[in-house]
Amino acid sequence: MFIATHRKIFFWITGLVMAAAIGAIVFYGLPLGIDFTGGSLMQVSFPHGRPALATIEQEVATVPLGAISVIPVNTDQVNIRTRTMTPVEHAAVLAAISHDASTTELSYTSVGPALGSQFANKALWAIFAVAFAIILFIAFAFRKVSRPVPSWVYGLTVIVILLHDLVIPAGFFAILAHFTGAEVDSLFVTALLALLGYSVNDTIIIFDRVREHLANNEKTGHKESFEDTVGKSISETLTRSINTSLTVVLALIALVIWGAAATRIFALVLLVGVVAGTYSSVLLAAPLLIPIARRFTR
Repeated sequence: MFIATHRKIFFWITGLVMAAAIGAIVFYGLPLGIDFTGGSLMQVSFPHGRPALATIEQEVATVPLGAISVIPVNTDQVNIRTRTMTPVEHAAVLAAISHDASTTELSYTSVGPALGSQFANKALWAIFAVAFAIILFIAFAFRKVSRPVPSWVYGLTVIVILLHDLVIPAGFFAILAHFTGAEVDSLFVTALLALLGYSVNDTIIIFDRVREHLANNEKTGHKESFEDTVGKSISETLTRSINTSLTVVLALIALVIWGAAATRIFALVLLVGVVAGTYSSVLLAAPLLIPIARRFTR
């Protein structure tokens, strides 16, 4: 009952965090990787000591590739990003930066501009399709619940919550990318799609408990304020929501600490998204129904 009664506190917290996340996205931006823009990306290791970044840039510039980007990864590794290279240009760049036999190319990815643009369009359509399917499903599932909130409002509320759950990890990633040079790639989109499904699961469980109580109250003639119904539903599902999220958070923390470097950013985005999704499901989604219900009642 505390959450429903003091919902305005959590609304204000949500507003401040959302403002910070949107500000990070606007000021820092979300740098797109070659999955979206096209180009070539090399990750090179220098076990005997990484040369100065300016030196590496000069060596890569001996091959006419136009604009290049050299970003440090670890103390002995760099990411080199250029336009899409031919096999001959790739070999020439690798030869130019190889100071000794220990210099190793850890990975090489090359994507054409047309393929990158196509992937970006499909990623956006996938996110929109998932959101639309969620609205239809919830509106159908809650079709028999029309008081005090129409069934379609439950679906619309979930979409508002999902926007919160996408903006928070996106804002976190914008800050992370600004300081580490990370870029938006296919794993980032995969993380957002996974968060859509995970977040809506928790929210629907609470909404379903609200629906059960409303149906039972109508059947038994029990008079109860909608705020009390929502507060009771949150209390009954709170332990389940926290325990479920905690197990996922522990697994993601393990991936961040001991997992492969290639999936560390993916795990970090998921970790932030799961925490934000749990917060929004428990402290935002159901309490948001209360002011909406009062508006419909008036």
